[in-house]
Amino acid sequence: MDKGFSKPYRMAALEEIPQNNCTADTFTGKRVVDREGIKYGEVKHIHINSKTLAVSGVTIHQGFHKDYYLPAEYIDHFTEETLLLSRSPVRTNVQVVDIDGHKLGKIKRLVKDPQTNELHSIEVSDGLIHTRIVTKSDIWGVGEKVILKLTKDQFKNLH
Repeated sequence: MDKGFSKPYRMAALEEIPQNNCTADTFTGKRVVDREGIKYGEVKHIHINSKTLAVSGVTIHQGFHKDYYLPAEYIDHFTEETLLLSRSPVRTNVQVVDIDGHKLGKIKRLVKDPQTNELHSIEVSDGLIHTRIVTKSDIWGVGEKVILKLTKDQFKNLH
């Protein structure tokens, strides 16, 4: 009765589960916080790569119908109550300011590579009819606001 195992196979007892192993549902509902203490919502889902069984990312629930996906490279580690992020994510509806702190608008859309989910650019809307595309390389910092490396005049000259 060989099932393809070279050695006899035995299921482990619960007390034999290695340390640092836990179930994915342990993480749901935990607060998501970056290094600056900015709160991004709560963990809704843990995504696991079906081939490697490694965590590929998390879905963050930010409120009424506001969910978004964060890839694993944003995850630093989990504590008893919190998911700590290694860096702040760029997300929609966040205020965008120029290098001098002048308000430019809000992020309307994230433009990502469909294969890698890597951010290429953001679409910034002034709330009226004007939108501008800003490349990832023109982003200086991300936190409660997104700060661009551009001045207000340089931003206005973007297409």
